Amino acid sequence: MGNGTGIGRVRGLGSARHGAGHWLTHRYTSVSNLLLVLWLVFNLATLPGLDYESVRNWIANPLVAVPLMLMLVSVFWHLRLGMQVMLEDYVHDKGLNFFSILLLNFYTIAGAAAGIFAIAKIAFEGAAS
Repeated sequence: MGNGTGIGRVRGLGSARHGAGHWLTHRYTSVSNLLLVLWLVFNLATLPGLDYESVRNWIANPLVAVPLMLMLVSVFWHLRLGMQVMLEDYVHDKGLNFFSILLLNFYTIAGAAAGIFAIAKIAFEGAAS
């Protein structure tokens, strides 16, 4: 029971066998988001001030810039996975579904790239004098 029809088992039809990987990746990004956002909140709470120069000097530290970049990648990857599932479940027209997922991919890549560029620019310029 629960294995489909007899002919389906013989032909190997059924699950595409990629849903578990998608589900696991979504869980992994959830855990990394939790850890990295907690790290961010804790570090921002311990900064002496939240003015522009203090935060800019803080981001210029490589031990801060790298986790910030990792957080951006994880957040945008998690967003993409969740939105992809939503689009696959609720957009039934094949062409619109393809176009929506294509736009989603461009949006997430562009958003992550813009954030990484902004962090890298601050990090490579160094602390403000």
